[in-house]
Amino acid sequence: MKVLLLKDPKEDDCGQDPYIRLSHPEGYGGLIFTSPRAVEAVELCLEKDNKAEVWKHSLKEKWNAKTVYVVGNATASLVNKIGLDAEGANCGNAEKLAEYICSRESPALPLLFPCGTVKGEILPQMLKDRGIPMESITVYQKVPHPGIQVNLNSYYAKQGVPASITFFSPSGLAYSLKHIQELSGDNIDRIKFAAIGPSTARALAAQGLPVSCMAESPTPQGLATGLRLALEAPRC
Repeated sequence: MKVLLLKDPKEDDCGQDPYIRLSHPEGYGGLIFTSPRAVEAVELCLEKDNKAEVWKHSLKEKWNAKTVYVVGNATASLVNKIGLDAEGANCGNAEKLAEYICSRESPALPLLFPCGTVKGEILPQMLKDRGIPMESITVYQKVPHPGIQVNLNSYYAKQGVPASITFFSPSGLAYSLKHIQELSGDNIDRIKFAAIGPSTARALAAQGLPVSCMAESPTPQGLATGLRLALEAPRC
């Protein structure tokens, strides 16, 4: 999938972009990043014009005086790359991160949540239920890679029906499932479907597909362990 940097739809009439929010850390209690894509979109924003210098010499320090919450080590690594410290990296998904945030002292100011046009609602709802203020800002849009159908056709032509298919997001499932179903035909029941986390697992289940495994942690090791057990399991 490709990631496109967007202006904030709420501010589009004024011509503002995500940097407007990022340039006012005094108005927020901290940041929330639940995916590497969100951090990459923010980094792209900071690369425009002379914004990188302002970030480096002023804004970065001000945001580091607050808490920056993240999901997973990959997201934490990218957050560190733009000069911010991260908390919650061991939280394997947005739901666990929400629990972690709720266990902390509630901030007086809202947490700023850079996210995509398609985002899970579990974290925002959990924070809302606990009275923790949060402000979402749309910074990127997911679109299907133009070569996804060609690549799938090529794989099936050379390798046949795969033993397993892993999905890393509900949107990845949405963009590719139709092609996979057409290529697999009646053999789709042979495929072990895996999910990187609970949101993706729920999306698979909603499509009527059995979830053979869900990674215990959103890491290559966690996924590999789950897949190995699923592939070794006897078929009914």
